[in-house]
Amino acid sequence: MSAPGGRRIVVVGGVAGGMSAAARARRLDEHAQIVVLEQGEYISFANCGLPYYLSGEIAERDALLLHTPATLAAALNLDVRTGHRVVSIDRDARHVRVQAADGAYDLAYDALLLAPGAVAIRPPIAGLDHPAVHALRTVPDVDGLTAALAPLLAAPGAAPGAATREPRAVVVGAGFIGLEAVEALVARGLHVQLVELADHVLPPLDPELAPLLAAELAAHGVEVHLGVAARAIASDAAGGVTVTLSDGAVLGADVVVVNVGVRPASDLAREAGLDLGPGGAIRVDGDQRTSDPHIWAVGDAAESVLDVTGVRLAVPLAGPANRQGRRAADSMCGHRTTRQRPVLATAIVRVFGLTAATTGASQAALRRAGIEHEVVHLHPGHHAGYYPGAEQLHLVASFAPDGSLLGAQAVGRAGVDKRIDVLATALRAGMTADDLAELELAYSPPYGSAKDPINMLGFVAQNALDGQMPQWQAWNLDTVRATTLVLDVRSRQEYAAGHLDEALNIPHLELRDRLAEVSAAADGREISVHCASGVRSYLATAILRAKGFEARNLSGGWQTLTALPTP
Repeated sequence: MSAPGGRRIVVVGGVAGGMSAAARARRLDEHAQIVVLEQGEYISFANCGLPYYLSGEIAERDALLLHTPATLAAALNLDVRTGHRVVSIDRDARHVRVQAADGAYDLAYDALLLAPGAVAIRPPIAGLDHPAVHALRTVPDVDGLTAALAPLLAAPGAAPGAATREPRAVVVGAGFIGLEAVEALVARGLHVQLVELADHVLPPLDPELAPLLAAELAAHGVEVHLGVAARAIASDAAGGVTVTLSDGAVLGADVVVVNVGVRPASDLAREAGLDLGPGGAIRVDGDQRTSDPHIWAVGDAAESVLDVTGVRLAVPLAGPANRQGRRAADSMCGHRTTRQRPVLATAIVRVFGLTAATTGASQAALRRAGIEHEVVHLHPGHHAGYYPGAEQLHLVASFAPDGSLLGAQAVGRAGVDKRIDVLATALRAGMTADDLAELELAYSPPYGSAKDPINMLGFVAQNALDGQMPQWQAWNLDTVRATTLVLDVRSRQEYAAGHLDEALNIPHLELRDRLAEVSAAADGREISVHCASGVRSYLATAILRAKGFEARNLSGGWQTLTALPTP
């Protein structure tokens, strides 16, 4: 079966996983014949950079094209064939059937790597194939969208029938790519409306953080439609299109971008009889080997196991795909492998001036998995408050009863990436609240605080888990109102600007002198304390508990409470 001069490794699909595997295989085996078969025109491109080329931040299209067949042949002696689509796998004969422009042929392999990626989910929208509808996943996608924008932006009112209005776009899907598309289109001068079926933008984000993104979108003129689906896209009389939503609203647009998610491109594997997971991804072991000992799979089509919850699914992220490609090459070449660890699904996105990032399990994922957890909310500055330019960070983290970190999320204008990367590392290392409290992180006033927000997460989680500072959560507001005394310890000015009707307002500096008033109002009930962010109410709760009251502190304070819908 081996090709003349060495083993033949055939890689199906390029970009992140496939090309990482091919390049690593060459570094491990100079004698192997390595053939990469890519059905598209581009073998290695920066798909994560597409929105930033669309916006104009990446000025040159060629910057997206990382390698060509010629450069890969010269640098790594790879036989890269674009426009070659693998249509079937004969596992017994160990060859693949390839369809190319000049005909079909069979290609034998000793080791076969599948990196076919993912395909876009096609939502049930009438008119989805309208010429005004675009995706944003590939180089041809961004080429088509850029070409569609050119006449709209050539001059004011250049859109057909648009003599007095700015060009318009509707983006369907408020996930990571959808938000990047919105930002890019606004940067190009379009008025954008965003449609999302979920009840908040960026559905993987915890709901108490999502309103921050919605407000940032609104501040940049983006109209957000939540809890609704696009039902139909049709031409209008003015040369544009209309997008009809499930609530009956009709949106006008010149271009429509649809990105509602992807599914594993596993049809080839299914037809070959390889084992698939329940979500359709190709099942692999810790070395990326499939149910066939001669076939490996990586990237968006391969099944991963999520850390914390143990859920099996495809994780369409570039980082895991690149590492999987390296691992598969190690395995194919008989090299020592670093077996795949459960995936944290760490991700980050910029939304105009804000950054949102996640790692590990969200609260929703933990609830679905039935995993007990304590949630901690913080709103610290990203560096020392006395140093100019401190921006507020909004941090949410979940901890197991034994203190193990389960997941974390952050939104803010600065410092988000640093904290999420530290928390992702902590998750991978199995750290606890105690470990976070004791982390020694770089500190200087322009960069952080002596008690970094990561340390503060650990401190607050320690207090909550140890019973030193019991918490109540914003989503328990109905029960809190019905069964406890709500004590608002903010200033009178803050209270006047907005408060719960039934709350007793005693500023925290007055609390020690007004305990009799608290006792009378509580009348034996537990006391649910809150301030703006949870700091002053922490002090107030400590005073109350020291005086014999049953009291709890609102996690995240008024900022978190008002971020969630309240009855």
